Amino acid sequence: MSASPTASPILRVDTAGKRFAALVEGASHPLDPKTAAGLARFRPERLAVIVDPARAGRSAAEVLGVAHPAHVVRDLEGAARAGANALLLGTAPVGGRLPEAWRAWVVEAIERGWDVWGGLHDQLADDDVFRTTAARHGVALVDLRRVPAELPVAALRAAAIDAEVVLTVGSDCNVGKMTAAWALTEELGRRGERAAFVATGQTGILLSGWGLAVDRVPADFIAGAAEALVLEAARGADWAIVEGQGSLVHPGYSGVTLGLLHGSVPRSLVLCHQAGRERVKHGGLSIPSLERLISIYEEAAEWVSPARVRGVALNTFGLSPAEREVEKARAHAETGLPVTDVAVDGAAALVDALVRARDEARVERGDHR
Repeated sequence: MSASPTASPILRVDTAGKRFAALVEGASHPLDPKTAAGLARFRPERLAVIVDPARAGRSAAEVLGVAHPAHVVRDLEGAARAGANALLLGTAPVGGRLPEAWRAWVVEAIERGWDVWGGLHDQLADDDVFRTTAARHGVALVDLRRVPAELPVAALRAAAIDAEVVLTVGSDCNVGKMTAAWALTEELGRRGERAAFVATGQTGILLSGWGLAVDRVPADFIAGAAEALVLEAARGADWAIVEGQGSLVHPGYSGVTLGLLHGSVPRSLVLCHQAGRERVKHGGLSIPSLERLISIYEEAAEWVSPARVRGVALNTFGLSPAEREVEKARAHAETGLPVTDVAVDGAAALVDALVRARDEARVERGDHR
């Protein structure tokens, strides 16, 4: 690995012309197939059909938790009839390993002449069978978690840019950090602000076309990868909205979270939490209160550069409208911050707080742009 500050770790992909069959076999809960759900919600025109033999005939809303006209089919023949021309591995099992049962799906897709896209730690292009079969059929294997050979070491370069850097942080993994970052970026764009979504995971890269899956980066280079992504985003935008990963209180993923926090050098944070979740997934530890989480993130940021939590993106999936309002009111009472479920209410309240913080900081600096 190189420590060169000029090395670019950015991965770029192009989904033009793709109509994906999203394989979600084994993902039993709608919050599990994040990649397929992200595609359905934010790039709906790219999703043709969902593949899962056990749930054939069900709707996207049942399987992904997202309203979309795609339905579930049992095989790739059915997917082809629905208009699919590429296979997407639509969920990542714990640890990012390729299930043995999926190998047949991948080979069949290649033999149909379909490109295969994966976001696993197991790289499709590193598999001898997949690689030789793909070469024979002239198709591409796209690994969204592919990490370039050269990566930079962070050196606080992101602290010197003019763009406002915002990082979504979480109480746990899989609470909506990517969704919140995407919603913030879209809301800023609607207001005429130049905002760039900074993808740090496989789903974000699939949606935006560029980024780097930081959870595959060696530990010494996570912050440097985050820094490089922010510097790239700041070239053409006034806001860099960084997709968060993991949680500082998750025993398995806290290292990735800290690297993102210190490498991106955000000025503002948005805390993401799923209402009602009391313990971290795959770890069992109790999740601290929102007030304590805010303190943890702000203290950790200040070790390198101060940042403040400006609002809470509360995931209220599965709650009734009345229950949703109760949870939002509870979170607001605890934190004193704006609280919204961006998937239901949009991100306007959070963006109001971010813009206000930006404008106040400008006044303090004597910058009256």
